[in-house]
Amino acid sequence: MALITGSLLLAVTACGGGGDGGGKKEEKDGAGKAKPNTPSVAVVEISPKDGAKDVATSGALEVTAEKGKLSEVKVQDSKGNEIPGEIAKDGLTWKPESHLAASTKYKVHATAKDAEGRTSAKDTTFTTLTPKNTFVGHFTPENGDKVGVGMPVSLNFTRGITNPDAVEDAIEVTAEPAVEIRHKWYGNDRLDFRPEEYWKPGTKVTVKLNLDGVEGRPDVYGSQNKSITFTIGRSQVSTVDAKSKKMTVERDGKVIKTIPITTGAPATPSWNGQMVITEKHKVTRMNGATVGFTDADGEGEYDIKDVPHAMRLSTSGTFIHGNYWASASTFGSANVSHGCVGIRDVRGGYDGKTPAAWFYDQSMIGDVVTIKNSKDDTIAWHNGLNVWNLPWEKWEK
Repeated sequence: MALITGSLLLAVTACGGGGDGGGKKEEKDGAGKAKPNTPSVAVVEISPKDGAKDVATSGALEVTAEKGKLSEVKVQDSKGNEIPGEIAKDGLTWKPESHLAASTKYKVHATAKDAEGRTSAKDTTFTTLTPKNTFVGHFTPENGDKVGVGMPVSLNFTRGITNPDAVEDAIEVTAEPAVEIRHKWYGNDRLDFRPEEYWKPGTKVTVKLNLDGVEGRPDVYGSQNKSITFTIGRSQVSTVDAKSKKMTVERDGKVIKTIPITTGAPATPSWNGQMVITEKHKVTRMNGATVGFTDADGEGEYDIKDVPHAMRLSTSGTFIHGNYWASASTFGSANVSHGCVGIRDVRGGYDGKTPAAWFYDQSMIGDVVTIKNSKDDTIAWHNGLNVWNLPWEKWEK
């Protein structure tokens, strides 16, 4: 029994010893083939530095890679909104598509890969500057308005803009159905947008103002980030003929009424041109002194405290309005005004059946009133919202 037991132990020992020897050989061979788990040699750099404050809203943010190429860049504000940007074709740089907002904390996460496909990453945060001086753009029309086919988009800035390109890049005006829209500056504080022809009825127009953080002039930054939408109603274009002293009202291309009118007298003729209704007043006061019509004593040549059914056509004081002080025979036979278009009415405008009341009720902000055959010049495009008087080729793409 002792001999048998020893044989068994020898066999077991021999078997185990053979296994140990084979395992050492395999481990040695495997160690010779495996690659070391070394880190990526790619280096990600982010400007501005981590924790930076008072960072400029334009030109300061950039992500670069050395000894590798960028594979992902993600920039978010404190609300989780992502900032769009693009990695360059060579994979070495990333920049944001537009400016950043002011007084905002941003988080940056970027990764890069080296030639072996190994990844390195970097995360930083920074905060943009808080402006001491800001500007906004007051816009026409208002959000949700329904307007006539002649209404342009007009922005009036509270500070003169000396960096117009940056402001233009931060404003987007689109239409549905789509149509080409161009812009034009008047001075350095007004910017208007329009299509080549009047808007088509039913068009939906959207204005996006991404002005927050835009440096419109040295050390003066925009503070708006909002979107407004308005729609175009039916088409109404009325033509005033100063020679025949009649106005033809067209609705969606069809004449719906012809109205006797009076325009500017020979000494004070009306402007010619396409004019847009910008205000409506059931009753308003008109004083000649406010628009330069004064007598020898400096008093207004006229001061009518209750002009009915008045609608503004120009900044300089041109209206189309009800007239109760001229005789009924004047309308359609004589031009007697100081440049306005007058329509027969009653004092107080209480009679809804007068021609002036009818036209007032049928009109909306943005409708077009064209005056022709007057002895005066064509009205300037910036006198009111009368943008249609500037040739299309003079508007910027």
